[in-house]
Amino acid sequence: MLPSQKGRFSLPDGLHYLNAAYMSPLLKSVEAAGVEGVRLKRVPTDFGPADFFTSADRVRQLFAQLVGGQPKHVALVPAVSYAMATVAKNLDVERGQTIVVVAEQFPSHVYPWRRLADDAGATIRTVEPPAPLGTPGRGADWNARLLDAIDADAALVAVPNVHWADGTVFDLEAVGEQCRAVGAAFVVDGTQSVGALPFSVERARPDALAAAGYKWLLGPYGMGALWLGERFREGRPLEENWIGRAGSDEFAGLTSYEDAYAPGAVRFDVGERSNPILLPMLAAGIEQVLEWTPEAVQATCAGLAERVVDGARALGYAAAEADERAGHLFGLRPPESVRLDALAEALGARNVSVSIRGGSVRVSPHVYNTEADADALLAALGAARS
Repeated sequence: MLPSQKGRFSLPDGLHYLNAAYMSPLLKSVEAAGVEGVRLKRVPTDFGPADFFTSADRVRQLFAQLVGGQPKHVALVPAVSYAMATVAKNLDVERGQTIVVVAEQFPSHVYPWRRLADDAGATIRTVEPPAPLGTPGRGADWNARLLDAIDADAALVAVPNVHWADGTVFDLEAVGEQCRAVGAAFVVDGTQSVGALPFSVERARPDALAAAGYKWLLGPYGMGALWLGERFREGRPLEENWIGRAGSDEFAGLTSYEDAYAPGAVRFDVGERSNPILLPMLAAGIEQVLEWTPEAVQATCAGLAERVVDGARALGYAAAEADERAGHLFGLRPPESVRLDALAEALGARNVSVSIRGGSVRVSPHVYNTEADADALLAALGAARS
């Protein structure tokens, strides 16, 4: 476990920010990288041709190190929706096949598949949880239902590692194995896990993994990463931009148009990816995550989660067992006597920031949190019962 890292952030005293799943605060190092990028853009001659490539390659290298892949297989994307649209463009789905998702996934990991299903005449198969949050065995049973849904009709399984609303952890290694057994594509939204929970593309073996940068990667809004497996590496990008082409680093020859793409996943990069502000910020965020390690981040968050869950249960709230939820993101189901408007008022009065998702309290601590933050949350949970 790490000692409190609050000093690396600019969070004000008195704010109990247990809401990293909503948006991470900026590290001071990330903020400094962004300011330096703004200064670089002031004088265009300071941003040379090589700068269109070096920061992008640095982010690829860092993200690949984080997930255990190779930099050449990482594309730079502005959002998970862009990443999933890229995957959808390169996936053949036939009439009558199914696309498997879990209930109440984040919309960016649902809407692309709904469009794909409509266009192909396929069906979305939504795997519902077996019981309310906090029911013993709910996570294991939900995972079992998911595996049962991946049958010979499945063309695609699109799931998160950690459910964005309640923190349920899905067994991606088991899901991937079942996908390969039936020939289904396996696509993971890692936005609410990569950076805070150890993840390996070698173990999970997804066909694609996307992560937005502004949550657990501690980066800016508007820049993330897409790792692509062999199934999609030779596909067609959403955009036909110049920087994704072979020889694009030779600026004098750009009008000698080249149909061949640059090697690797560069072809899938978003246009104007060489952002002198966002890329250095994302690099600084991932560098800090790597210094801490996702293992240490998870252990630190899990310690706070245990304190919160134990205290909340004593107040009548329900929560999943530790082996079925993440330490950095988990849900608390209020007792029937607690109104959500009263809970929101109690949280606001104590300057506690969490999220309400699907009738549950979503708590997402990070390494800047302390026991005082956990206790402020518990005080608000208790006050809402009165």
